[in-house]
Amino acid sequence: MEDKSLWQRIVDALDERKVDDLVALDVSEMCSFTSSIVICSGKSDRQVKSLAEHLIEKIGKPAGKEGIEQGRWALLDYMEVVVHIFQEDERRYYDIEGMWLKAKRLTG
Repeated sequence: MEDKSLWQRIVDALDERKVDDLVALDVSEMCSFTSSIVICSGKSDRQVKSLAEHLIEKIGKPAGKEGIEQGRWALLDYMEVVVHIFQEDERRYYDIEGMWLKAKRLTG
């Protein structure tokens, strides 16, 4: 059996927690700092924080992380994959998906 890619393992780990609006994008041909971007939504500060902590537990320590304690928008940088966990209003405001409109959708 072939090993799953990092973005697939991240999506699987987030699916365990039944996140809202989960999207994975392949940006490898458009971007120099990462290959994939995973975006999802949580309903509260507590859920955003919990989702980020769950990923760290399942996937491992990221190279960088921001916003986990505040719980509005958590960013986990796994180098090959950048994960954004937003509250819904923050996600609409920053519109990360809109910035990568031409990226191939891997999920969502």
